[in-house]
Order: sequence, then structure tokens, then C-alpha cells
Amino acid sequence: MSRNNGRNTIRVATWNVNGIRARLATVSEWLRDTAPDVVCLQEIKTEEKNFPAEAFEDLGYNLAIHGQKGFNGVAILSRLPIDEIRRGLPTWPDEEQARYIEAVVSTETGALRVASVYAPNGNPVNTEKFDYKLRWLEAFHAHAADLLKLEERFALGGDYNIIPTPRDAKNPEEWEGDALFSPQARAAWRKLINLGLVDAALACKGDPRQFTFWDYKGGAWQKNDGIRIDFVLLSPQAADAMVDAGTDKRVRAWEKPSDHVPLLVELDPRHQGMFTQPPFSAAAAGGK
Repeated sequence: MSRNNGRNTIRVATWNVNGIRARLATVSEWLRDTAPDVVCLQEIKTEEKNFPAEAFEDLGYNLAIHGQKGFNGVAILSRLPIDEIRRGLPTWPDEEQARYIEAVVSTETGALRVASVYAPNGNPVNTEKFDYKLRWLEAFHAHAADLLKLEERFALGGDYNIIPTPRDAKNPEEWEGDALFSPQARAAWRKLINLGLVDAALACKGDPRQFTFWDYKGGAWQKNDGIRIDFVLLSPQAADAMVDAGTDKRVRAWEKPSDHVPLLVELDPRHQGMFTQPPFSAAAAGGK
């Protein structure tokens, strides 16, 4: 296990990289700089055979990959040993779209189950794509419910393609009629949270305006015209171990960035109460 800031903790990150080969230099630099223990990647946009595995293995990561040519694709990078890899949702028969990978990582205090999630976008509304989104979310809900029955520590990190509330967007009116902000998608989110999952960043900070996505168009980044669609959902057992959570926005201003930024959650399995550490910052992550 890596030690961060003198604490024997586990950092779990999620990041939609928008093409791992296009973003390899950026992702590698961020990993060297921040050194998370487990990283859930989405939109890797490549098959496993073309994934740049060696670059991450050289940084000390074990890999679990569920790829797809040119679209979608998810992966888990872990400095900890990986076991029990599951590719795809057990409750979802569609094997053509690589949107979910799950694994168990071994820590000094027991197992931690992690998953990388890339939910469908669903646009435009009132099309088969939207229906697919809702059916996929229902299948994901069923699997999350099954995981909760195990009563173990787990973290489901990913791009959920849902804007849960108007406060999760700088300009929510711009998203009216979009699948991400549709009443059906928001209802699916509430149903998911009502299972007993914990939205790590919101629970830790109490502030929904921790945007994770800024469009490349219209100067969205410069205007901070962002939305929050990337989340780490924790089981109650994992939430009890959380000491910190937050985004690392620095990378959105780097050269050739993804339109998403990483979200990090720090867990201390020895910890018995939530949110006692200072707020997450780039400096705490080893940033500048």
C-alpha cells in the first residue's frame, strides 16, 4: 500500500479520460504526480490488445481492462493486487458495449471491491438511445443492490452521465431536454442513492458545485460552465472509512486535456467516523 502525506490510506480515483491513447501523456503525468492507489478509467476507446499497458505497468500499476474499439471502454489500474475481475454487468445481456468492470483489490486491512462505470449518454431523448440508457441504469441498480447485500467495502467510480439536481450544473437551464438532466435519469439516480449508497464528494464537502465536466466548446472551462456527472458511490462500510474526497481540476487546464477531471476519494480502513480530515486539495494530492 502506498503512503500518502504520512497516512496509511487508500486513494481511489475515477476519471473519464476521453481516449487513453490520445491522453496517455496527460494521464501518465497525473499518475506520477498524484500516485493514487486505484484508478477507475472510462472512455478508454480502445480494445484491450491496443491499451498502452506497459506505460502504466512501468508506473507500478496492475491492470484490468474491458475495452471496445473506438468507443466506450473501462479499466481499473491498481498498485494493489487485483483479483475477481468481472467484465460487464451480470444483470445486463448486452456484451457489445464495454461499460462496466469490477475487481477486488487486496489491502492490508482486507478486500476493497472497486468498479469503473461508464453509463450511457442517452441522447437524444425519445429515441432508442434514451431507452437503452434507462434500461442499463436499471440493470446497474439491480447489481448495486446485490453488492450491498454482501455488506462489504466497495467503491463504484465512474461517469454516470446524470446531472442529479439543478445545483449540479452552472447553468441548469442549458440542460433542459437533455438526457443527462431528464426527469427519468434523475429519478434513476435518486433510486440508486436510496439503496443506501453514499455520494462521496457530496457527503464529504456538502457542496454539489464540484463540477467534473466542462465542454470543449463555447469557452465552458474559462467560464466555469460545468456540470457534475462523475461520482464515486460508496457502500456504507466504505463510507465509514472515508476521510477525504474532491476533484483535481488542475488537469483541465493542461495541454490536450480530457473534458472531465479526476475525482479522488481517500479511505482509511482503520477510521471509524467520516470526514475528519481537512478538505481535499491539489496540494494534498501532491499537486502544485
